[in-house]
Amino acid sequence: HSLLPLLSVYDNIALAVKKVMPSLSKSETKARVEKFIKMVNLDAAKDKKPDEISGGMKQRVGIARALSIEPKVLLMDEPFGALDSLTRANLQEHLMRIQESVKNTVIIITHDIDEAVLLSDRVIMMTNGPSATVGEILEVNLERPRDRVSLQSDPEYIRCREAILEFLYKKFAKEDE
Repeated sequence: HSLLPLLSVYDNIALAVKKVMPSLSKSETKARVEKFIKMVNLDAAKDKKPDEISGGMKQRVGIARALSIEPKVLLMDEPFGALDSLTRANLQEHLMRIQESVKNTVIIITHDIDEAVLLSDRVIMMTNGPSATVGEILEVNLERPRDRVSLQSDPEYIRCREAILEFLYKKFAKEDE
């Protein structure tokens, strides 16, 4: 999560905002930091240090810090991979809600098929190996906001899941021959 252990949740986010947006006044910085703390539902933990919060909370601090500096593109590499399934689902919901509000581009690298379909408008499937290339690009035509429970029976969701599974199966089948 790359959080500084001696700084609170608030101060970890504020440090990034001050570095990237030095022209903000103290009150503007405070308002910005508090906006993103609220966005990830960490109001009650804003004064806690990283060793006093859970892994999921640390992940939310990292997301709040990254988004607070207004990136045009946010790259997330397996952001929820080390979390239990309930925390993972909760953070995916947070990310969808935040992204809807912030409206930036988020690129997520994941090996989780359901996560890819749930969070994406486009899934870029890569070939294997050190010289991996783009294998296929899948457009995900699902309305937003998305509800994970109702998506399970949605024909488009099922189509996307099956297309990814087919790509992966064909790729692995070729390697096994």
